[in-house]
Amino acid sequence: MSLTDTLRTPRGTAAMFVALAAFWGTSFVAIETGLHAFPPLLFAGIRYAVAGGIVLLYAVLTTDRWIPRTRAEWLSVGVSGVFVIALYHALLYLGELNVSGAVAAVVVSTAPVLTAVFASVLLPDESVGPVELVGFALGILGVAVIAAPSSGGFGVASLIPVLLIFGGAVAFALGGVLTRPLRTTLPLRSMQAWTMLLGAGVLFAGAALRGESVAAIHWTPNAIASLAYLTIVSGVVAFFIYFELLDRTGPSTVHLISYLEPVVATVMSVALLGDMIGARALVGFLAVFAGFAVVERHRFDDQLAVARARARLAYVRLMRREHTVQKRGRHDYSETSD
Repeated sequence: MSLTDTLRTPRGTAAMFVALAAFWGTSFVAIETGLHAFPPLLFAGIRYAVAGGIVLLYAVLTTDRWIPRTRAEWLSVGVSGVFVIALYHALLYLGELNVSGAVAAVVVSTAPVLTAVFASVLLPDESVGPVELVGFALGILGVAVIAAPSSGGFGVASLIPVLLIFGGAVAFALGGVLTRPLRTTLPLRSMQAWTMLLGAGVLFAGAALRGESVAAIHWTPNAIASLAYLTIVSGVVAFFIYFELLDRTGPSTVHLISYLEPVVATVMSVALLGDMIGARALVGFLAVFAGFAVVERHRFDDQLAVARARARLAYVRLMRREHTVQKRGRHDYSETSD
């Protein structure tokens, strides 16, 4: 069996799911490393300018349409570029100047909860009930626990970065909801390429307003490795995997990657940087995850039902195989006896 055939199997899909979580989870650590050498908005802008150019070239070579045409398509590019790429990453990178990648990943994991709540408020086909409000409250409680003042004082220095990152999660969730009604036929990879490029342009504008300069970049080996990893691995390669998983499993399943990312970020922070996530951040993550489980309980039920159905099918196939083997064995024994 070739590698391509292997990747098309359920095991291959699971491996891609884990790889995507690993690539995106590790990106929080790569950002933390790179911010020692890059101004934050310029760092994010360079990352997405290069990644967007590569993805656009891929779209030109592999799709029948790579330029947006309709107003809805350009509006979708604009909303995603501003909210999902520019605002989210600007606030994330600014926050990570003073917060570890592991903690940042925990705070960002509120995005799925925020997405569900924004969808309930802004989209007519979705509604929010008491249970969803409980889930939202748990998510906010998780962030509040992480950002809570330390026992030594008010801790504004640690509070503001967490709030910046949470603001990035809000921007990411809001951007995703606002683009849902904008139905387009533009291939996803083409849409994503233009979104990256527009977001990079907004990030460069923000960097100029902040007075960030290319001259301030320290081109150390760690800085180059961080930028290359974020651009190629967690940018281009990860998004190609993301596109494939969307086609295979749909957005509901891919959504769950958000809850593997903090685990990966924590492990890599400890292994590579020696960072340790405190008990408070762990409690905060558990609260956020509980909120997500409450809000997305129906999707969890659907995934569990699918898993049970597959297990039953595998069991039936195994029983049939054993029955066939036993029947063949009795037949061979009968012939030998004769």
